[in-house]
Amino acid sequence: MNNRFDGKRVLVTGGAGFVGSNLVRKLIKEGAQVVILDDFFTGNEENLTGLDGHYELVRGSVVDREVVSKMVKGMNYVFHLAARNIIASTKNPYDDFQTNIGGTLNVLMAAREFRPERVVYTSSASVYGNPMYLPINEDDRINLLTPYAVSKYGGEGYCQTFYESYNVSVSVVRYSNVYGIGQDPCNPYCGVVAKFMDKASRALQIVIHGDGQQTRDYTYIDDAVEATILACLSTKAEGEVFNVGTGIETSVNTLASDILELYQVDAKPKYVVHRDIDNIRRRVMNVEKIRRKLRWGSQVVLKDGLQRTMEWFNKLPARQ
Repeated sequence: MNNRFDGKRVLVTGGAGFVGSNLVRKLIKEGAQVVILDDFFTGNEENLTGLDGHYELVRGSVVDREVVSKMVKGMNYVFHLAARNIIASTKNPYDDFQTNIGGTLNVLMAAREFRPERVVYTSSASVYGNPMYLPINEDDRINLLTPYAVSKYGGEGYCQTFYESYNVSVSVVRYSNVYGIGQDPCNPYCGVVAKFMDKASRALQIVIHGDGQQTRDYTYIDDAVEATILACLSTKAEGEVFNVGTGIETSVNTLASDILELYQVDAKPKYVVHRDIDNIRRRVMNVEKIRRKLRWGSQVVLKDGLQRTMEWFNKLPARQ
């Protein structure tokens, strides 16, 4: 289990980002020869601190077809994480289209030519929008409410097409609200856990958009990374789409309360008008498929994940 990638050449697009860098660390630990492609739109080389000499870094974008082709050639596995996130996508849908759909097509075109053993595409629970039923199954109705959801689902569509039409080995994971060590609060595109923890650590008022009753399924980073790796290595994952979550629904109010309790802060949250990206009322994932096919299940409950994150967070340089 400790050397599942021993001697394998692995490309991680977006490998300097939050999830990508954690994946890179795990791959290196398990013997992989890792190459990272990142344009540093949201990624940060500091996320790779301590790994000097253990990976190759190429500064470039998945939008550049020639660069992508050179990178995929000779790889055993490709993890495609590079993307514009939901905030950036909503601000600039055209850039979102070029990166999330065009970039994914470039990766798959290169995979069709050079035939890595597997391409893993990281998608998002955003494709479900506001579901009709909970928990959300992989074959439930798709409801695209943001440019980000459109582009991530478009990438999924190309993955399915290249699997069926060109026999490219692919698998897809749909992440739900990944959080944890390495999610930098200084990054304007970071998730809600990092934002709340940043405020609580400085005894500042947490800001909640809307009434805080909206719910999400928060997935700890280590669990998300392991699910992604299993989607790469398992023969049962080929051509499949998997939810990655905990199966536990948590309100934003509860999340805020848990973080304030960790930091022993008494300040009540401040409620403001919801944002244009806050259009999902409830989310909780059905993870039975990935449990059954890949023998994966989340190992870290929210309170433990928040505790681990806080311990890492408290070691960061103090912010004013």
